[in-house]
Amino acid sequence: WWAVERKLLEAAMGDSSGSVSIDVERIYFGGKEHPVRTRYGPVSVSVYGDEDKPALITYPDVALNYMSCFQGLFFCPEAASLLLHNFCIYHITPQGHELGAAPIPSDVPELSVDNLADQVADVLDFFGLGSVMCMGVTAGAYVLTLFAAKYRERVLGLMLVSPLCKAPSWSEWLYNKVLLNLLYYCGTSGLVNECFLQRYFSTEVRGSGQEPESEIVQACRSLLDQRQGVNVCRFLKAINERHDLTEALKKLRCRTLIFVGENSQFHADAVHMTTKLDRRYCALVEVQACGSLVTEEQPHAMLIPMEYFLMGYGMYRPSQLESSPRSTLNPFCISPELLSPESMGVKLKPIKTRASLIV
Repeated sequence: WWAVERKLLEAAMGDSSGSVSIDVERIYFGGKEHPVRTRYGPVSVSVYGDEDKPALITYPDVALNYMSCFQGLFFCPEAASLLLHNFCIYHITPQGHELGAAPIPSDVPELSVDNLADQVADVLDFFGLGSVMCMGVTAGAYVLTLFAAKYRERVLGLMLVSPLCKAPSWSEWLYNKVLLNLLYYCGTSGLVNECFLQRYFSTEVRGSGQEPESEIVQACRSLLDQRQGVNVCRFLKAINERHDLTEALKKLRCRTLIFVGENSQFHADAVHMTTKLDRRYCALVEVQACGSLVTEEQPHAMLIPMEYFLMGYGMYRPSQLESSPRSTLNPFCISPELLSPESMGVKLKPIKTRASLIV
C-alpha cells in the first residue's frame, strides 16, 4: 500500500503539464475523492463504502494522509471485514496533505485547531451526515476529540490512537518550533524526516546498527520526501498552539476506545485522557513494543478491542452477523451492561497478547 501511494505520487509529479490528474477511483479499493469546501477552505474527503451505512470519520496525524495513516489497519483482513462491513468510511485529509498537493499559497490564512474541528462539522453537513463514529491518530485524534467536545450531539463514539489532549509542554512546544523552522527553510528532508519517523514508529521497526529499517519505515521516509514542507508546517503549527481539553473531556458522554503504543512519545497524554473521561464509557489499550502509529505498526492488535467496543453498538464482523447495518447508530438504545468496562474488552486482560488493556 505504501508502494501504491508512492507510484501514484510519482505519476502525478511526472505530469509534464504541471497539473495533477489522478484517477482516485482506483485508490483504496475504489473509494472516491470529494473536494469539500468548508468555511475555512477546501479539504479532501475520500469516501469508501455504502453511504447508507453508519459513517466512520477518520483524521490522520501530521504529515500523513489517510493512505499512509490508516491503510495498514484496513489491509488487515479481520479489521477490514469489521469496519467496512459496518461503516461507510469518510477519510478527511488536512489541506495540503493530499497526494501530489501543491504548496499552499502564503496569502491563505493559517487555521487554528478550532477551525480544523469546525471543518469536520462542515464535512458532515456536506454529506448530510448526522451522528458519526470517529477515528483519529495523534494530531488527528486531538482534532476529532475537540470536534466531539464542540459538537457533542454529532459524535456517537471515539476510537483514538496515541491521542493528544493537553496543551503542549514547554519541551514539546520548543521541539516543534525548531521543527517548524526546519520545515520552513529545508522542507521535508533528512533531519526533519527522522523527527517524524521517531514520532510515528518504535525503535524496533526504525532499526539500529545491527537491525535494518523495516520496509514500512523505508516507504514512509520516501513518502515524507514528497510532502510540501510549508503545508506540513501549517498543520503542525496549529497543533503546537492547541489548548488543553482536560475540562472538556469531563463533559463527554460518548464511548471512547484509546490505543497507545507503549513506546509512543504521547503515552502520558493517552493515560491522562483516560483518567479524565468517564470510566464507564472509556477503555485504554496499551500495545506493547509499538510506537504511536499503531494503525500501521501493529494494526492486528486493534482488532479484538474494536470488536468488543463495536458490540456495544450492535455491530459485528460478517461471520458473526450476516445482516449489514443500515440505520444511524443509537447508543441510547443499548442495554446498560454493554456499556460496562467488561463489554469493552477488560475480560481480555488475562490473555497474553500484544495488546494489554488498562482500566
